[in-house]
Amino acid sequence: MTRAEAASTINLGLAGRVVLVTGGVRGVGAGISSVFAEQGATVITCARRPVEGLPYEFHACDIRDEEAVKSLIDSIVERHGRLDVVVNNAGGSPYVLTAESSPKFNRKIIELNLIGGLLVSQFANDKMQDQPGGGSIVNICSLSGRRPSPGTGAYGAAKAGLESLTQTLAVEWGPKVRVNAVVVGMVETEQSELFYGDAESIAAISKNVPLGRLAQPQDIGWAVAFLASDAASYISGASLEVHGGGEPPHYLATTTASAIK
Repeated sequence: MTRAEAASTINLGLAGRVVLVTGGVRGVGAGISSVFAEQGATVITCARRPVEGLPYEFHACDIRDEEAVKSLIDSIVERHGRLDVVVNNAGGSPYVLTAESSPKFNRKIIELNLIGGLLVSQFANDKMQDQPGGGSIVNICSLSGRRPSPGTGAYGAAKAGLESLTQTLAVEWGPKVRVNAVVVGMVETEQSELFYGDAESIAAISKNVPLGRLAQPQDIGWAVAFLASDAASYISGASLEVHGGGEPPHYLATTTASAIK
C-alpha cells in the first residue's frame, strides 16, 4: 500500500469543521488545505492573490492589515456560523543576506511571518471563545527559527517568535482554544529549486534526511490536521517537529571518527 493509499483510510473526525488556512493556495499551504478538504472540512483560504482552479472558498487578504484581517474573520463567521480551526501558514522570505537587507525589508518580513499570524489569531480567538467547542489554532513554524538562517535572518527570527507566541497563547486562551505549532523542515514544493536547486541537488540533499526524502506538502497537512482534531484534545502549547528525522550535524560529513579503531 502506498503512502497516499494508507492516508486515504485515515479519518480524523474533521468532517464539517470550518477551517481557515492562510496562504493556503500554494506550496505547503495548498497541501494543508487539501488534507482538510479530503477529511470533509469546509476549507477557506486567503492570500493576496487567488490561484486559478483551486476548489476552496477564497478571500483576498493581506494578513498584515488589521482591518482586512478583522473583515476576513467576520465574513467567515457570518457566512458559516463559526470558525473551528485556523492554520497560520502565510509567510516566507526571499534570500537576502542580513548585511544587505534594508530596515523596510526586515520590517515587512517580520510583519508577514509573526505579526500577521498574531493578528489572525487574535481575531479568531475572539470568535472561538464564544462558540461551543472553542477552537484550535496551528502555527506553521520552521527549523529556521531554531538554527542559523543565513540569507533569511529576519524570517528565522520571526519564526522563532511565532513558536514562542504559540506557548503563550496556549496558556492565555485555554481551555476553550488550543494553540500548537508545527515546526517544518525541508519541503519539496513548486518553488523548491529556489532553495534546494535542481532535481539532482534535491536528490543529494534528500540523502542527508534520515527518512531519505524531503517532505511533501501533504505530509505537513496531516500533522496539522492531527493537531486540529479531537485526537489531540489534550495537546496545547506544543511544537510538533515534521522534518523526516532532522538535519545531521555538518561535521558528520567530514569526520574520520568512524575510521578510528
